[in-house]
Amino acid sequence: MALTLADVDHVATLARLGLTDAERERMRDQLSVILDHIGELAELDTDSIPPTASVTNMTNVWRDDTVQPSFTTDQVFQNAPRVAEGCFVVRTPLGGEGDEA
Repeated sequence: MALTLADVDHVATLARLGLTDAERERMRDQLSVILDHIGELAELDTDSIPPTASVTNMTNVWRDDTVQPSFTTDQVFQNAPRVAEGCFVVRTPLGGEGDEA
């Protein structure tokens, strides 16, 4: 299925991508190839194959929940670069007052 540049522009707009002319052309070619492969898969006869959620016979293997002692506050904070009043001190992501390194 050959896509047009208008199709690529539409997808780029939905994805909020700004593409150069060269990128638009490359995306048109690559997306067309992907859609061709999907078209080939759609042509396969899968009527005799039962629907499956997994192709392996594995089942979930979970360990039993067991109550174990928790870490002490000292153990929790032993590798923390900064602690104040029983809390981790971190830098604010956007900066601000008291955001010293």
